[in-house]
Order: sequence, then C-alpha cells, then structure tokens
Amino acid sequence: MQLKNLFYRNRLSILLFFTLSGLLACGGQVEEKSEPEEVETEAIETDPVERIHQNVLTLDTHLDTPMRLGRDDFNIGERHDPRRGGGKVDFPRMTEGGLDAAFFVVYVPQEEITERNMEKAHENALETFDLIHEMVDEHSDWVGLALSPEDAYNLKEEGRHAAYIGLENGFALAYELSRVQEMYDLGARYIGLSHTRNNQFCDSSTDPEGALHGGLSDFGKEVVGEMNRIGMVIDVSHISDDAFWDVLEVSSDPVVATHSNARAVCDHPRNLSDEMIVALAENGGVIQITFLPAYVKTIQQSEEVVQARREVRQRYNNFQGLSEEEREEAWEAWSSITDEYPVILPTVSDFVDHIDYVVELVGIDHVGIGSDFDGGGVLEDCYDVSEMKNVTAELLNRGYSDEDIEKIWSGNFIRVFSEVHSGTGR
Repeated sequence: MQLKNLFYRNRLSILLFFTLSGLLACGGQVEEKSEPEEVETEAIETDPVERIHQNVLTLDTHLDTPMRLGRDDFNIGERHDPRRGGGKVDFPRMTEGGLDAAFFVVYVPQEEITERNMEKAHENALETFDLIHEMVDEHSDWVGLALSPEDAYNLKEEGRHAAYIGLENGFALAYELSRVQEMYDLGARYIGLSHTRNNQFCDSSTDPEGALHGGLSDFGKEVVGEMNRIGMVIDVSHISDDAFWDVLEVSSDPVVATHSNARAVCDHPRNLSDEMIVALAENGGVIQITFLPAYVKTIQQSEEVVQARREVRQRYNNFQGLSEEEREEAWEAWSSITDEYPVILPTVSDFVDHIDYVVELVGIDHVGIGSDFDGGGVLEDCYDVSEMKNVTAELLNRGYSDEDIEKIWSGNFIRVFSEVHSGTGR
C-alpha cells in the first residue's frame, strides 16, 4: 500500500465500518509552552520517518502519566527534561516524537483485599479520572478526549492529540458489577484485570504468594461478561497464565495485552508464552509490546543498582499499603536510582526484536506498541516520548512496509477496539 493518503483511507474505512455495523519531581522545565511546530513539506517528502508520522495514526496503549497530574511542579502543557525529573511525557514532547494518541491510565495499586482498601482504591481512581478530564479541559488546544476508535483520527485531522483512558487493575471495582459501567461512563475503554498482586477478579502473574483463585474468580468471570456486554476492551497484561486462559474461554470478544512482551525473547512471567500469543491471535486479539526493561531483555545490572532498588522496596513495604504521599516518595526514590547509578537499558533494537518474534509467530496483524512510559518503560535510545520516531526508523531499517508500520502503530489495536466497541466481535 502506498503511504500517501494512508491515514485518510484508514479513517474513512473505520467511519464506513461504523456506518455499516451500526473505538520524579519535574523541576527540570526547560521552556515555556509553545505551539506545535509545523513540519516542513520538503522534510516530509524526503524523510520516510517524518512522512509516516504525518500520514499514519500513531497510538500508545499504555501511559502512566496521570500519576504526575495534579502535582504543583508538573504542567503537561510545558516541555520538561526527562533526565532532570521531568517524566517521560508531556504534550510538546508528544508532538516532537510524533505520537498522536495514547491511553492515559488510571493506575490502581493493589493492596490487601478488604472492603476498606477497595473503597479507598475506588476513591483514588475517581480522583485520577477527574485529573485526566481536567487535563483535557485545561489543554484543549493540545488534546481532546477520545471515546470511540474514530475519535483519534478526527483529532489528528484537527492537529490535536487524542487522550483515551484505561483502568489498570480492577481492584477499585470492589464486588460492585455496576462499577464496570461507571468506569465506562467516566471514559475508560479498557480495564486491566489485575496488577502485580492477586485481586478479587483473578490471579496476578507476579504475586509472590502464588495463586489465590487458580485463574479467574467467579466474580471475575461476571466482570468479563459485563465488559463484553458494554463493549469494553479486556486487558490481559499482568494476569496469571491460568487467568489468561480463563479469559479467552469466557470472553465473547477478542482481548488485548496493552503492555506485554514475548516470553521466548525475554523469560519473565509478565510476558506471554508462544502458546498464549498464538491463542491471542486466534482469538483476534493483539499484544502491544512494551518498553519496560525487565520485560524487554534480561540484563545483569550492577550490584549498586540491585542493592539500591532492594533498599527502596524494603523502605516502602514493597510499594504496598502506601498513602498517596508515601507512594509519591517511593516513586521518586525508585526513579532517582537511574540518575545516581549507571543503569544498563535495552535498546530500540531489543524492543523491535519482540515485534519481529510475534510477527514471525502469528503474523503482522496481532502486534502493537504500549510503552508504559511513566510507569517504568524506558529504552536507551527511546528515553521519553520525544524519541518515539526512533521506533519507526528501526522498523523501516528492518524492512517493514508502510502498511506494516501502520498496523503496528495503530491499525491492529484499532481493529480490535472497533470490534469490541461496536459489538461485532460477539
């Protein structure tokens, strides 16, 4: 497929689809907000990376940037320095990096499964939803709230970024099935069923205590059915292997992993095995490859780094049961280790190795990108969102076609999103 007009053809195809079927302290501010710079036409014509980013919708399915919203020292409408505590994402850097759309995640830390903790998690989740809506309202010249698959295309055409919302960890739903609809009405278009520990829905892939339910709980199965009914995307990142298989059995819709990698390339329980990736593809779903170093490549870090991270975990109770202030302190301490010690990071090439592997295993139609920026995602040569074009350059260097790159950047996820949103996946 020729790249010229590719974005517009994709937008029209999605519109037709819907017609026929009825989507660190950041004191390091370095400059005041400015309007996005226009990319010169000549540069677009001669630089294939620029041409792609002008014509293709680029979508990141997992940003933890909302954890920074509401802080006095962070304005997402201003450019910040990521190496001086400025985080990985703001709108000027999104524009610089050519990222059109992203899921801004409402992150819910997992705590002991008690009624009090679940209610506290619900309150915190609602506060984060409010922060995202305030972000959109206050920076409407930069961004618009996106609720359907087609919204991202419309906003790109307007010259604005698209802000989708995802919920990471269903802990905040407690045992109230009606809260699935509540989250949807607040703008969430996917729910990640669990995080690093087991919850009332299902087992986590990384809970040190092992399995609690042996997969999905009975309530978890009800939640999956309710998400299918509403038209909400199910995110299987973080859940245990047994829970993954239960979701595929119960769900009538294709499902996604918004930020997971291939276990055969990097042996980590958070990553998906070959059998899981094949099943996900046969289900019609997609795996969004992530930047989080431990999931990209097994690298032996220096003993200083290992010890520093161990001390932070011990000091902050392995990040469990923390107040909002303590959680912020813990994140600052964790993030500062990168500045204090020489941390070895994987590269964009290592990241694209996962894309290559998935494509060889199940084809080009079942892979995408979910960076996990501001939640731990970082690569040596894609350190923040301003460097996202390096991913496109690597894909071109490896011989991916324009059509392939469009599928990786957004087309595959949008296909699943559209099927779930409209109900055609059922």
